[in-house]
Amino acid sequence: MKFRLLLWALGWLMARASRNNPAFQQQLVDRDLTFQLQTLDGKVARHFIVKDQRVRSRSGTVAQPAFAIAFRDAAFGFATLQAKNKQLAFMQGIQDKTVQIKGNPALVIWFQGLMKYLQPRKPKKP
Repeated sequence: MKFRLLLWALGWLMARASRNNPAFQQQLVDRDLTFQLQTLDGKVARHFIVKDQRVRSRSGTVAQPAFAIAFRDAAFGFATLQAKNKQLAFMQGIQDKTVQIKGNPALVIWFQGLMKYLQPRKPKKP
């Protein structure tokens, strides 16, 4: 349940950033694709549609995503996406095959770069 909620929240954050954050919008220029995050068995899945510098998300899978990231199970997916060092967690998962990437790996790197725009802003010191 936590993984499903995390995927929904990720979609909501990306949709909001695509409307309000010029730096995030710049990363979406000339991108027209659909990607998905899911468990290996496909029981928990969410796809994200990038079109016209906006991001929308829907539950479930699509037939031909540009890339898909599949986690061993929902608990592992949640732990990986919440890890302090996400890059390391992804790389270890790929090495031990608990994270599988299908499709274009260059787009996965692009997606990971988007995540820095979703971090909460630190309050400015007076």
